[in-house]
Formats: sequence, structure tokens, C-alpha cells
Amino acid sequence: MTSASPAEGIPDSADLLVVGAGPAGSAAAAQAAARGMDVVLLDAAVFPRDKTCGDGLTPRAVAGLQRLGMGSLLDGRPRIHGLELNGWGSRTRVRWPGTDRFGPVGSAIARSEFDDAVRRHALSAGAQMVSGAKAIGAQLVGGRIEAVTVTSGGQRHQIRTRDVIVADGVRSGLGKSLGRQWHRDTAFGVAARSYVDSGRADSEWMGSHLELRDPDGRLLPGYGWVFPLGDGTVNVGVGALATARRPASMALRPILEHYARMVSDDWRLTSPPRSITSALLPMGGAVSGVAGANWMLIGDAAACVNPLNGEGIDYALETAALAVDMLGTESDYAAAWPALLRAEYGTAFAAARRAAGLLTVPQTVPLLGRPGIRSPRLMSAVVRVMGNLLTDDDADLIARAWRSAGRVTAGLETRPPFS
Repeated sequence: MTSASPAEGIPDSADLLVVGAGPAGSAAAAQAAARGMDVVLLDAAVFPRDKTCGDGLTPRAVAGLQRLGMGSLLDGRPRIHGLELNGWGSRTRVRWPGTDRFGPVGSAIARSEFDDAVRRHALSAGAQMVSGAKAIGAQLVGGRIEAVTVTSGGQRHQIRTRDVIVADGVRSGLGKSLGRQWHRDTAFGVAARSYVDSGRADSEWMGSHLELRDPDGRLLPGYGWVFPLGDGTVNVGVGALATARRPASMALRPILEHYARMVSDDWRLTSPPRSITSALLPMGGAVSGVAGANWMLIGDAAACVNPLNGEGIDYALETAALAVDMLGTESDYAAAWPALLRAEYGTAFAAARRAAGLLTVPQTVPLLGRPGIRSPRLMSAVVRVMGNLLTDDDADLIARAWRSAGRVTAGLETRPPFS
């Protein structure tokens, strides 16, 4: 089942129009179609297509995939037990915490495969796919979207719809036309990834280097990763944190190539990095204008990305489910949707944004990282937070402390998440 050719079969109307066929949009389309809705899933790309990403799936993301009914997608894929953390002359392996809630393993799969698989799942549930067509604006009447304007093959089309879910990624062209704003005063990410042939592509651990340096040896406010894909290749990437006050002024490609050379022996790399791509990542709900009367932004479009590691697939799958559950239950989503996002993620995002902001100061990284990496207990807590493996049901000291930090931080912010 592949994408239709551009401009083929663009319908005049739908109960639900989902703009963006990444994991968030496709998961929403699948669940809405399974409930009997007339769903149109639209994307500017023709699938399969690539996306800049580390390709890793945390146990929380794996659990989300299982709830979607797609757990079998990971059969034969890597079963990753945790992170192999490196830095300042030390290495420690930390298993995923919280196995009783999300399961003991994560995984990894290239986004070109993963996204297409979730899209196909939506089509099998009954959603109609329109590919090679871009949503460029909407006709609003009284704050409600009456129709979305789509361009394809040089022509414009109108799709009338009752509800719209906007899942068109970090740039969110349609979201921007509806008033979405990205606020860069809190931490955001810059990242680059590549694929490299490796003799350790079947490893059960994700590599993570907390001490990231440029080719001249200068310490950077970021980290490097090596994620095994189980097919003879690994995803090698680097990410850095920045804010409007402290931008990450760095050339990512030479840093990535330097990092690949640094880990070459350990990961038995047998080729130079290829398919290098980079991206900017709004994180931690650092956007406003995430909903209107009959439309909602989800996933990356709503900046639902972990500020501490740039991971967003678990949030994509979760916000898709939350949005579909809200369809038809509210007469106006404008206040209800951001309120729900804040209830679900607000305190965690507030704490993580503040912590990520501190990490944009290079001197903070060794101050915290050098003693921390020598403490397996502390690193387990770090992995639990970075992996989004805390839930509201957790009542232990770390969970309570993290929630308290989030509440205090949210109370001090002039612009809380999603506002």
C-alpha cells in the first residue's frame, strides 16, 4: 500500500482532516478511522520518506506502539535494554527504569520505515491518504475551520471538514497560518544524524556520550548518540541545546564527523557517515496557539518533544490518542486542548526546560556530568527523566521531587508550556 500520486483522489470533504502523516498524524488517523469517522490523512511528501531523527524508541514509545496495535512491527528489531553512558573517562550501563509500567526494552527503527508503517496502519483502519499535497491555509468562520486549502500539482483544492488535527511537524506551516508561535526563550534543540555501517549494529544498548567536543577539543552543550538498527547500520548523531540568548553557533556536520571518528573503534564503524541531515527542534511545549474552535496541534507541531534528549515519538503517539478522545466531546477546543496538554505534560516540561536551559551553559556540563556519570544510582534517575519514564502514579522520592520542581518552575515562568 503506497501513497497515491499527487492530486489523485483529493476529496471535497471529511469528518476529520489530519494534516501530516508522521507518527502523530498517522496514529490519530488510525484511531479516528477505527471509530468509524471519515478521515482524510494528508501530507506534502510521498511516502516512504526520510526524517531527521535518532530513530530510537524508548520503552514508553514501544508501549504507545503496542496500544496502537502495532507491537508486531518491532518483531526482529533490536531489543534495547538501556543506555551505555560515556564521558570524562567513565562508562556506565543503565537499564531502563520503570519496567513495571512500560516494559523492559526499547528499540530502534529508521524513520523512513517507521513512519510509513504507521501510515499504512492508518490506511488499513480506513483512513484515506492524500500525498504530495500541501495544506497552505484555512477558511475560518467564527474561529472555526470550514475548509482547508490544499495545493497539489500546481492547483488549489478545498477540503471541507468538521475537525482538523494538525500534525505537520516542527515547522508546522498550517499551524503557523492558524496563529501558532514558537517561543525561543526556553531551550530548543539543534541536531544532526547520519547512518554508518557497524559491526555492533545488533547491540542491546544505545550509546550516549555526555561529553561532546568539537574537532578543536572545546566542550559543547550537547551530547552524541549511537543507536543500533540491527541491519548492519547504526544511527550516529549529535545534538545541542540552545536558547535565543545562548544560540548554538556550531557547524553540525564537522562535529558529527568528528564524533563518528571518536566512536569508530568502540562501535566498529566500517564506513564514513552518510545521509547526513539536520533539524531544529522546538521542545517542551514552547509554542502558543495550539488549538482553535475545531482544530488541535499535536506531536512536534505542538512542541511535544523532551527538552533533555530531543525525543518525541512517545509524545506523538500519546497526543494523537488524547486528541482523538477529545473529538466531539467539547464544543470548542481552544481552551480545552492546551489545558489538557498542560495537565499531562506541563510540570514535567517546565522542569525539563529549566534543566535544559542550564545545560546550554558549557561550564554546567562537566560540573554535573563528571561526578554524575560515576554514580549508577544518579544516572538511573537521569535516564528515567530523559526517557520520559515517570508517571503521575509514581510516588517514590525521585518522582515526587521532579513533580515538585516542575510545579515550582511552572509557577515562576512568565509563559508556561502551551501558552
